[in-house]
Amino acid sequence: MKRYFADRPIQSKLLICFLPILVLSVVLTGFFSYLSSSRQLKENAFYALSDTTHQTALFMNDKFMTIFEQLVRLERNDALGNILSGEGQTAEQHRYDDLIELHKQLDQFWIFYATPDEGIFMTKTDDPYGAWEPPHLVKAAKGWIDPCPFWDEDGQAYLVHAYAHSRSGLKHILNLCRMSPDGRRLLDEGTLIVDGTVKHPTLEGPKMYKRNGFYYIFAPAGGVPTGWQAVFRSKFIYGPYEDKIVLQQGETPVNGPHQGGWVELASGESWFIHFQDKGAYGRIAHLQPMEWLEDWPIMGRLAPGRDIGEPVELWKKPDTVAGEVRIPQTSDDFRGPALGLQWQWQANPASGWHSLIPGGGLSLYATPLPQDCRTLYDTPQLLMQKLAAPAFSATVQITPRFSSCGERAGLVVLGHRAFCLALSLDQAGDLRLAQYESGPADDLSRESLDSQVSEVRIPTESLYLRASFDEANGCRFSFSLDGSDYTGVGSLFRIEEGQWVGAKVGLFALSLTPVEEEGYAEFGQFIIS
Repeated sequence: MKRYFADRPIQSKLLICFLPILVLSVVLTGFFSYLSSSRQLKENAFYALSDTTHQTALFMNDKFMTIFEQLVRLERNDALGNILSGEGQTAEQHRYDDLIELHKQLDQFWIFYATPDEGIFMTKTDDPYGAWEPPHLVKAAKGWIDPCPFWDEDGQAYLVHAYAHSRSGLKHILNLCRMSPDGRRLLDEGTLIVDGTVKHPTLEGPKMYKRNGFYYIFAPAGGVPTGWQAVFRSKFIYGPYEDKIVLQQGETPVNGPHQGGWVELASGESWFIHFQDKGAYGRIAHLQPMEWLEDWPIMGRLAPGRDIGEPVELWKKPDTVAGEVRIPQTSDDFRGPALGLQWQWQANPASGWHSLIPGGGLSLYATPLPQDCRTLYDTPQLLMQKLAAPAFSATVQITPRFSSCGERAGLVVLGHRAFCLALSLDQAGDLRLAQYESGPADDLSRESLDSQVSEVRIPTESLYLRASFDEANGCRFSFSLDGSDYTGVGSLFRIEEGQWVGAKVGLFALSLTPVEEEGYAEFGQFIIS
């Protein structure tokens, strides 16, 4: 066997790093939960990343396997209604995209995704940089999740998927259906091809490939925080399948290294991109070297005395051409024709929630809350983005233009609970700045207004708000009148992950009461540093 695996671990820091020879295994920070990739990389690799509880999916370009750029946001079908993060007792009940699968076939790019209550959808395009077809319902079914299409060499198409136990009563198993070659309908109810109940519980997220006469299914098992990557293979598509664990945490700090995709370079190199669950700081993406031995994939670094891979922390850069360093968008001066691709609303957006200011800036309108919404946690008009790193600050200038004392606007941090630093008017018309927090997501008695932690009077019409994050120590709000000297507000708080989703930071404006004329807040450049 070729010595392709490192003999000793090298300490890693959770940063995106671009070096001429070596690259950290961490290539994306933030909540990039269900990674799917086009397998063969000639010039560009494309990745589809679903985001649970939101109405969008991100589509990213990675020309060099370590340089990512968001290209387009795929909107959820409006007919499916609003999705709010964690609105209920269990996360399983409120996931939007359980897993999306990206596939290139017949010179087109296809994305298949599931919503656990509606079924499996498909969209495709000739140009991944351009418009995508409206989502098409391939199969109406409750609890069918994690779909992956596969076109065999004879032209027959298939779709393999897993099950959500909360909807279907089934768990740990993979089902294979015949599919029409155009990907628009399934031709049967499928055949159970893998049962992971005994050896691979919580089996999900399958991806099907074919190599050297073997059909392969790459699938994670064991659960998100502590699971492993399993691979199944067979000479026949319906099995029987052999199984093997190919990647697990072992003695490394990378917990639950699984659920991703195989990428094959033009040079012949193979790589596996997967996520690691980091709680409130999201599911960060790792890149592992991959090699084939006796027609089994070996990922990462071989554990001493074993044939199971463990994640690497530093490795030789993939054999691709050099290119300009890019990172996913975070900061925004709001000078573009539309909101940047890093932004996500908590629900299907309404046209009256925002407008862009000519020359730069954003207006958020203090829209009254829906009738059944009483807390910030359940508010739909939150404009959010993923946490950018384990330690960073989010800063924004705000100028309120309120019309009543029931309006609020400011900076919000949303995880298992909602925290915000908000401006409002008191009864005398003076501007007040206060920290508020909501109850936990699983508190079904969340019917009262958010509790106020602290309050200060603001003697100016415009000020700067900041949220400072540190994975080890928590989060703290502060404000500044001049953008230089910041004063802390309220107390340090710890953020926890939401319902199957990492925490987020963003902006908001709302009204607690109906108003005849809405006020608004103007936001300047949003800076991540």
